Amino acid sequence: MGLTITEKILRDHTDNKNAVAGDIILANVDKCLGNDITAPISFDVFDKIIEGTNKGVFDREKIILTPDHFTPNKDVASAMQSKKLKDFSYKHKILYYFEMGRVGIEHCLIPQEKLVLPGEVFIGADSHTCTYGALGAFSTGVGSTDLGVAMALGKCWFKIPESIKFIYTGKLNKWVSGKDLILYTIGQIGVDGATYKAMEFTGDVIEKLSMANRFTMCNMATEAGGKNGIIPPDNITKNYLKDVEENKYKIYNSDKDAQYEDIIEFDCSKVEPQVAFPHLPENTKPISEVHNMQIEIDQVVIGSCTNGRLEDLEIAAKIIGNNKINSKLRCIVIPGTQEIYLEAIKKGYIELFVRSGAIVSTPTCGPCLGGHMGILAANERALSTTNRNFLGRMGHIESKVYLSSPAIAAASAIKGYITSPDY
Repeated sequence: MGLTITEKILRDHTDNKNAVAGDIILANVDKCLGNDITAPISFDVFDKIIEGTNKGVFDREKIILTPDHFTPNKDVASAMQSKKLKDFSYKHKILYYFEMGRVGIEHCLIPQEKLVLPGEVFIGADSHTCTYGALGAFSTGVGSTDLGVAMALGKCWFKIPESIKFIYTGKLNKWVSGKDLILYTIGQIGVDGATYKAMEFTGDVIEKLSMANRFTMCNMATEAGGKNGIIPPDNITKNYLKDVEENKYKIYNSDKDAQYEDIIEFDCSKVEPQVAFPHLPENTKPISEVHNMQIEIDQVVIGSCTNGRLEDLEIAAKIIGNNKINSKLRCIVIPGTQEIYLEAIKKGYIELFVRSGAIVSTPTCGPCLGGHMGILAANERALSTTNRNFLGRMGHIESKVYLSSPAIAAASAIKGYITSPDY
């Protein structure tokens, strides 16, 4: 019986060389990640494990700490959280600690810095750690307790997930992106449609997608309940990693006779740009239907670990052009990393955004989780390129969040209601 890419990676990271989907394993971890919300809790667990010993972290080059959620520090409490990361990093000589000026939104920063590679087992105390499956890694979110254990021992336990194979065929329609494909997928299977499953994205459409779009798709696997999202590495992957020696990573692929719990195929020629309505990512509607509703909005957010890459900013800038942001709303643009920010300045995107009336922020997760830099008041509506639109997600419990791609967000910021560049 053949194996899936997820089974192969996890089998090679455990002593059980016969392990298959459904088996519980103790896996060796290649990298582990914490941020300013989740890492401080894990430090307490770590300290208990090493108490009374002379041991430190399992490998100071395999731990990554990124204060990005409430940074730049919005208050004293968030400053104390960030300080805990700094103190721990200096105490244990953590090589990859990214403080302000170097920091970025973690799931944009880690791939940019080539800190995750194909074939690795990567865990992070953040649910959107599944982003890195776009590079052909087994990457998943864990709790702070698991992170604390991994920092001490370099290991984490898993039940090897069964896999669902998604095949995307046909030709993409205008403005349809990876964000639209994953929103459409979640709309079809529901937010629990892939609970604790590996979502394996394949097909001729996926093979032509840019890395930015692949990161977006894998990022939102968790919104369907997925344990991980993963895309088999190909030449696009290798080109993204061109500065990394190929002997530094291992490429896995699913066997032709691999066993899947389900195989789901989508004809992408029938997929329009999507908008997810409150209060779940599964509440998707095609833009042709949404446009006719004329839903007025108070805020647009373009950025986040889902859509804060240079390609996303380029699309938004192209659509905004010489237009002005509608005077009835706030438009917040957040580059995913300092490098992306700098490149966007060089290309003129940042000046364009500012002249249009948008707000441009240093990299932060702030508005996505209702932390800062874009909190919603009661009865306000936001259209966001982020990944979640739960009740009260971006502020007041009586606010509403709609999700879309950067193209739809940019067009809507100009019009003042949710629409497409084509209307």
